[in-house]
Amino acid sequence: MVEAWPSRGQTPVSRISNMRATVRPSFKQPSSTVIHHSTNQQCISIQIPTIQKVAIVATPGGKVEVKDHPVKSAEELAPGECLLKMHCTGVCHTDLHARLSDWPVKPMSPLIGGHEGVGEIIAIGKGTTNSPVEIGQRVGVKWIADSCRNCEQCRKGYEQTCANVKLSGYTVDGTFSQYLVSFVNSVTPIPDALESNAAASILCAGVTVYRALKYSETSPGDWIVIPGAGGGLGHLAVQYAKYMGRRVIAIDGGEEKRQLCKELGADYWIDFTTTKDIVGEIKKATGGLGAHAAIVTTAHSSGYTQAVDYLRQNGA
Repeated sequence: MVEAWPSRGQTPVSRISNMRATVRPSFKQPSSTVIHHSTNQQCISIQIPTIQKVAIVATPGGKVEVKDHPVKSAEELAPGECLLKMHCTGVCHTDLHARLSDWPVKPMSPLIGGHEGVGEIIAIGKGTTNSPVEIGQRVGVKWIADSCRNCEQCRKGYEQTCANVKLSGYTVDGTFSQYLVSFVNSVTPIPDALESNAAASILCAGVTVYRALKYSETSPGDWIVIPGAGGGLGHLAVQYAKYMGRRVIAIDGGEEKRQLCKELGADYWIDFTTTKDIVGEIKKATGGLGAHAAIVTTAHSSGYTQAVDYLRQNGA
């Protein structure tokens, strides 16, 4: 359970969605500016504070502290930038690595983390052309904050390896804030029927496992093994795989996880805490041939090493 910082006189607000923590910031600021925006023949006044609360890491490996931080004004936005008033944010294990600065590619410092948040666009940079989003629209911010969209990597759909990629909560300010500058060509519109706190985890965990399924080269009816099926990424992978017509073998431990995976549609359950031969059990479930693919959502190395043994020929 993660608590949002409260404004004076308010109590902390906590939300848990899709088995990942989401934080809903509260808004109460001492000073602000007002901008006016006309749409559909109506004039909308939007109040933008000059100071906000953020969760910030001042030095690599330091503690996360809630502090006052400037809000970029509408006039300061560059073409292509947009200012969001955040509704909520997810918290990912990557955020811990960013705080600790223990990855080879080091994050910015000071660091405002977070890369799975939802907010409302309240301003767009002057001079922005052909924006796919508009003021008042609810959008999501993902790990990839922006990329050049013109290089070979971007054109092939590998924006994450763009030489000029911007990473939310890592190389640019992230979603652990009340207001955030993002990019009109990279934010994701959120459907009206989807609540913000439910959408937040989809922007990281959901995108991750969806891409894995998309690249698994499997077809409806194929067997997919999901180690860690009852966790934050795993339980989404089970749902997506079933929606795509795959047969799912869920691996996790304990009765609570078993019930969750079965409720989400898993075809076969393996409890790693009681099963002595996981590879043999998977071969048994798949007619002796093995699974067509594995989507490993557990952090334990055995999830990867075992997959080599239970995949069928040309398995992914």
